[in-house]
Amino acid sequence: MRDIKKDILIRVYLVYLLVLLFGLFIIARVVMIQQFEKKQFLEMAKRQEIHLFEIDAIRGNILADDGSLFAVSIPNFEVRMDIVTDSITDEVFAKNVDSLAVCLSRLFQDRTPTSYKDMLWEGRRNENRYLLIQRDVTYPQLNKMRQFPIFKRGKFKGGLIVLAQYQRELPYKSLARRIIGYESGEGDKKVFVGLEGSFSRNMQGVNGQRLMRRIGGQAWLPVDPESQVEPQNGDDIVTTLDVNLQDLAESSLRRELIADSADHGCVILMEVKTGYLRAMANLGRTRRGTYEEIFNYAIGESQETGSTFKLASFLVALDDHKIELNTPINCSGGATTFSGRKMEDSHHGLGVITALQVFEHSSNVGTSKMIYAAYASDPQKYIDGLYRIGINRPLGLQIAGEGRPYIKTTKSKYWSGLSLPWMSIGYEISLAPIHLLTLYNAVANNGVMVKPLFVREIRRNGQLVQRFNPVVINPHIVSPATIEKAKIMLEGVVTEGTGVTIRTPNYKIAGKTGTCQIAAGNKGYRQNTKQVQYKGSFVGYFPADNPKYSMIVVIVNPRKGKYYGGAVAAPVFRELSDRLYAIRPDILIPLPHDSLSPPYPVAQTGHMKDIEDACTMLGLNAHAENIQAIWGKPAITGNNMILSPTPVSRGIMPDVIGMGLKDALFLLESQGLNVLVNGKGTVARQSLNPGTKIYKGMPVVIDLQVKQDKPKTQA
Repeated sequence: MRDIKKDILIRVYLVYLLVLLFGLFIIARVVMIQQFEKKQFLEMAKRQEIHLFEIDAIRGNILADDGSLFAVSIPNFEVRMDIVTDSITDEVFAKNVDSLAVCLSRLFQDRTPTSYKDMLWEGRRNENRYLLIQRDVTYPQLNKMRQFPIFKRGKFKGGLIVLAQYQRELPYKSLARRIIGYESGEGDKKVFVGLEGSFSRNMQGVNGQRLMRRIGGQAWLPVDPESQVEPQNGDDIVTTLDVNLQDLAESSLRRELIADSADHGCVILMEVKTGYLRAMANLGRTRRGTYEEIFNYAIGESQETGSTFKLASFLVALDDHKIELNTPINCSGGATTFSGRKMEDSHHGLGVITALQVFEHSSNVGTSKMIYAAYASDPQKYIDGLYRIGINRPLGLQIAGEGRPYIKTTKSKYWSGLSLPWMSIGYEISLAPIHLLTLYNAVANNGVMVKPLFVREIRRNGQLVQRFNPVVINPHIVSPATIEKAKIMLEGVVTEGTGVTIRTPNYKIAGKTGTCQIAAGNKGYRQNTKQVQYKGSFVGYFPADNPKYSMIVVIVNPRKGKYYGGAVAAPVFRELSDRLYAIRPDILIPLPHDSLSPPYPVAQTGHMKDIEDACTMLGLNAHAENIQAIWGKPAITGNNMILSPTPVSRGIMPDVIGMGLKDALFLLESQGLNVLVNGKGTVARQSLNPGTKIYKGMPVVIDLQVKQDKPKTQA
């Protein structure tokens, strides 16, 4: 029994000893912290309570050439209130809280005035120094809040705390979206594409700093607003793009893609002298069947080009004096064989024709036979000629994603007996549309190859920081004589050859059609005609006698039966060039001075009743062929004037040639057209042909010319 009692006492004493030791340890630790580690723990507590936060800089804007906003950072504010700041006394609060609640209720319309009043009083009672008033406050709303009772006392006396956040907005939505770019991903994986990515360092600015104190949970209050370091906002990027032309390019391309049920397509419009890109449209078919900007095909899709590459082949052969425009070439009826493989023209029947006609009619057989005869003994010389032009080198664009051009040499392991003839017509090579357009633009620019530019200026607070002037890549792609011959060939395509469907009497177009069968990856070219995919294109410049703009249109895999470049791509080219002709007076060719004497008396096309009244006053006999016609054209026959009716129909462009400005304006504006006038006198030329379908707001240019009257001589 004693042994058991003794064992229990030992255990109790042991527990007491352990408790005593633990207590002594705690006392020792407290003494240690108070005497030796106090400063360290105070610093740790301070770091947890006070923290230095970054203030995001406002990202710079992206602007169109005329200053219109393509991308902008829109401020979005969170408004809080230090409701117990010393400057808001009980008297001030009680006197103004009712009116403040009413103002907040009217502005946001999410609570009643009573609800806002209760919220403010509760915050006052709880001594809330970071009371949430409203999230997602717009800038106009914030300006109104600054005039509310209490808040209008100022930044510090009114207790108003404003935290700004910025959202990226695209005012034109999807317009030029792949070029302008956007933010993709979140956190560390966040990246920018397009110009947003290429010029991100310029636009991101320098963040500021603000000292904040934790006041509970995740709520932080600025310690001293005057001590914060203000951010330096990002620079603005001024692009070369024209909003109106970009819209026209996308609209025209979308209509053609829908009509052809094509996979995708692109349009690039470039200024000849500067290389400034005025429009670039990229539209691809989505799963929903709509067309959106899902990839930048214009710069990123490097593929075989087809017949549009023939210009490069002809430039090399002409510059090496292997051919002349009048050199006879036997097209063998439109079919021939190279190394056991058959090559055909899209249309058979061509025999012996000139090199010029080979180009105009886009003969594959004629082109390949011409190049093969000239360079079969030394194919590397042909490759050297292409390299001399410079189409094998990347352009180093201002935007990421440029497809790499590929022009193989005779040393390539993929070189074969088929390479020379097939390369000559645009196969076994790889170029993006932007590369091909740069070549054609160089011809339009008298042999000077310039770099395509997307950005014209960088500005900071409205002041110029950097200007991107035109960059010459190759001052002479070939000799001036070869350039002149190339211009003749390109004009001939539209006047005599495969591009004749887009010929217009108003101005000259020079260019080249292209049709290319698309290879099915490693499977090569499909033989089943139902599975064959084609790419149609047209590339050229206008006006041909004074080039201002160059353009390329590419339509990939049209499914509605037509696939030739002249049928699917050329109409888009013509539609855009017509619009440019109508709205850009700088591309119009000056009218020649008419030195011949006009008939006497001078009579202008115009309102039929006005002409008849004028004739009566002059003692002339006026005879109307149709008394119900409102508008008419006069013709003098002896002492008689015959008035031929001028038909006017709604939605159809009328003929206003010969009219005075007053009548022409009345007639055109009554049709809803937007009229631009050049010169003075009577209408000598109109940008839209009579009979063209028109719509409200469509632009039209009329050129006026004064005709000098001379006295009529008597026999």
